[in-house]
This record gives sequence, C-alpha cells and structure tokens, in this order.
Amino acid sequence: MDSKERNEKIELYGRGFDLLKAVLAEVPQDAMKFKPEPKEWSIHEILIHLADSESNSALRVRKLIVEPGGTLMGYDQDAWAIQLNYHDQNVEDALEVLRLARKTTYELLKRQPEEVFTHAIVHPEMDKPYTFEKWLNIYPAHIPAHIEQIQNNMKLWREKK
Repeated sequence: MDSKERNEKIELYGRGFDLLKAVLAEVPQDAMKFKPEPKEWSIHEILIHLADSESNSALRVRKLIVEPGGTLMGYDQDAWAIQLNYHDQNVEDALEVLRLARKTTYELLKRQPEEVFTHAIVHPEMDKPYTFEKWLNIYPAHIPAHIEQIQNNMKLWREKK
C-alpha cells in the first residue's frame, strides 16, 4: 500500500464516527432493539459491538506502533454480545467510547513516521503476521460496513411495521 492509499484509508477512518452519527439521526428509538432474525444483531447491539471493537482496534494499532512482533488478544465478538448482555448496555456511553477511541487513534495515526507502517504483530487467530496494512484494510471499512447493516435493519423494521 502506498502512502496515498494509506492516507485515504486513514481519512476514511477519521470520518467513520461522523458517518455513523448521520445515519443514526434517521433511526427512531423504536427501531433500536429490532432484530431481523434471532441470531442477527439489533442496531443497539451493533453500536455496543462497535464500541468494543473500536476499543480493541485502538489497542491493536498501539501495539503495532510500539511493540512490533508482539502478540494481540483475540476475541469472539458473538460471545461478547451474548455474555456482556449488549442490550443491557447504554448506547450513549458506547457511542462516547467509540468517538474517543476513533478520535485519539486517528490523531495518533496522522503523527506516525513512514517506517511504523511496516510493522507487524502476531494475531492468535491468523497464520500470517498481522500487518499495519491488514489493520488499515479492516478498520476504516468497519463502521461503513455496519452502517450498511443498520440501514438494512431499518428497511426490514419498516417492512414489519
């Protein structure tokens, strides 16, 4: 990945929270806990997941910067949603965690020297090294992917009303 593509991904990453907030402005409270299918996530659960994922993402990028060659912690996102009772968690608090993790990580990424982006770490669920490029291919697209999921949930919610 060249520096132009990397910077575009970093900028998309930096806009993620604002993109999410714009979509959430269109979501009525009644739709927040609607689940399209029993094993699919509600919008509420998606938002709690995003806060947990973003917290992990922020730690991963810091590990990439500071401890290349180190080992990450893996996590089972579905088990977290169930065991942590995502529907019992506060969405506004989760959004604040998400906002701050995104903001501080974005600012950190903007200040990194070129050589940091060559770092890699060990991910317990992957056979190959977890590179900065891998991180940059996952997390800038993470919120947009869940925005699509939120929009789909809204479409299905409206159809069932």
